[in-house]
Amino acid sequence: MTMKSAPTTSITAPRKAPAGHSMKPRQLTMMGLGSAIGAGLFLGSGAGVQAAGPAVLISYLVAGTLIILVMWALGEMAAANPNSGAFSVYAERALGRTAGATIGWLWWLQLVVVIAAEALGAAGLLFSVWPVVPVWALALLFMVVFTGINLAGVRNFGEFEFWFAILKVAVIVLFLAVGAALLLGLLPGVDSPGAGNLTSNFAPQGLGGVAAALFVVIFAFGGTEIVSVAAAETEDPERSVGNAIRTVVWRILVFYIGSVFVIAAVLPATSKGLASPFAGVLDAARIPGASTAITQVAVVALLSALNANLYGASRMAYSLAQRGEAPRVLARLNGAGVPVLAVAVSVAFGFIATLLELLFPDRVLPALFQLVGSTCLVVWGSALVSQLILRRRADRDGAPLPLRMKGFPGLTILGLVLLGLIFAVGFSAEASRVQLLSTFGLIAGIALACAAGARLTRGNRPANR
Repeated sequence: MTMKSAPTTSITAPRKAPAGHSMKPRQLTMMGLGSAIGAGLFLGSGAGVQAAGPAVLISYLVAGTLIILVMWALGEMAAANPNSGAFSVYAERALGRTAGATIGWLWWLQLVVVIAAEALGAAGLLFSVWPVVPVWALALLFMVVFTGINLAGVRNFGEFEFWFAILKVAVIVLFLAVGAALLLGLLPGVDSPGAGNLTSNFAPQGLGGVAAALFVVIFAFGGTEIVSVAAAETEDPERSVGNAIRTVVWRILVFYIGSVFVIAAVLPATSKGLASPFAGVLDAARIPGASTAITQVAVVALLSALNANLYGASRMAYSLAQRGEAPRVLARLNGAGVPVLAVAVSVAFGFIATLLELLFPDRVLPALFQLVGSTCLVVWGSALVSQLILRRRADRDGAPLPLRMKGFPGLTILGLVLLGLIFAVGFSAEASRVQLLSTFGLIAGIALACAAGARLTRGNRPANR
């Protein structure tokens, strides 16, 4: 329903999606779950335990609380206005054209870099257990295959991502079962480590360790917001988004916090097994072939995230083109309703990165992760601010919302306070301070470019966006 205020500032608006309602609700739910269960959990959780010891659980609880609040806020806005531009569109309606375009391009750049990093990361992991095809060639193969999947149409993409996510969830459930049996002393011939690792040295690095681990954890939760992008191409988005948000949030917390609890309880912070923490726990349980098996699962996790991120990046480019913030040619669709050129542009950097890997082996991936930095924090902050403004606007105008975030505005403000504390913690440490300053510099550059573009194209934007 259109609100009394101008259409460019209302929370509800006509849906803008490239392929109609081709994605099923179950695919949306598993896509949101699968996009957040990637290398950040299978590999990055070990780095968190190394940084903070068992106190990393505090980092996960803080970050988990923040992502719950962000997803509730996004869910309210996505149900009212399912749009492929998602938080970019909501930021535009709440804060203006330049803010919306800046957030859209920032998230697109983040995903473009992550796509390349995931292709190279998956190739490197696969090469470690199958050293036959070089890393650059494997990465190139992955890029070609997943570009083809994304060009085949959202229904095929959604089904592929659904089964990818199912596999990851099944592995985590099995891991939790083995971990519980190990801790409870139920595995024959294997001594239980008990609670000694948790109680004897809970926070070996003190508050500084918890702070250092926080940024590792934040990166791990990145990607969950893709649910709000995919909502526009989902059957009955008003209902599907609410179900997906509720399901994704509690499952992520159970899987992440449950897995990290097992890892921290079984492996001390100085353990070499934390380099591949799932394999380390399974080795402690004396399960043969664990390292190889979990490495292969981590490859699948990275490829699943690549698949979802390529989808998200292409849809954001499509939305920006629709709104006159990118070349209009990026909004052209093929017969399957896929923005072909938007997919091609989004995947191009990944192909370039594979060539760079050929020229500079083992140096590209670390540089890419550093470049991604803390951009997801800015996107999450924009979502909370946008929801705060748009919800108050909707309440003022008496506009009905299909999904309402409970505890408003208190919980939204709590999310912003947590975000502010994370930024404060980040600026207190040298490594994260450089990363944050780089992110702010990138945002300033994008904002200046978007503001200049807005001046040049003033009066030439589509009337209905």
